[in-house]
Amino acid sequence: MNAYNWHKKVKGSLTLGDRAADGMRNGMGSWTFVLLFLAFLGVWAYLNSVGGWHHWDKYPFILLNLFLSMLAAIQGAILLIAAKRQDAIAAAMAEHDYQTNVQAKKEIELLMKINEEQLTLIKELHAKLDKS
Repeated sequence: MNAYNWHKKVKGSLTLGDRAADGMRNGMGSWTFVLLFLAFLGVWAYLNSVGGWHHWDKYPFILLNLFLSMLAAIQGAILLIAAKRQDAIAAAMAEHDYQTNVQAKKEIELLMKINEEQLTLIKELHAKLDKS
């Protein structure tokens, strides 16, 4: 089975949780997420420190710290789930590569044996031709 088909088969067997973890990992690991998150933090700080209306989380932003702690906890779990899946995929691919290499080695050894037999026959033919 080639790598493309293997990946297609594995992707088809993913659970909803696996797909969600992969999607969140890909989203959280992007510059878009980083920039949007920085913008969110900036807006939060602005609205709660210099904004002209009600401050729901005054400096030192205890509520924001709580949200950030909860986000870090859930991100850690999600990233561990995704990393565990990636490790399983890497191990399966390594096993697939090993099996491919074993098969290729057998085929190369067979070809070398055939090549040696042909070389022996060619030498025998040259010897017979030299005698005649």
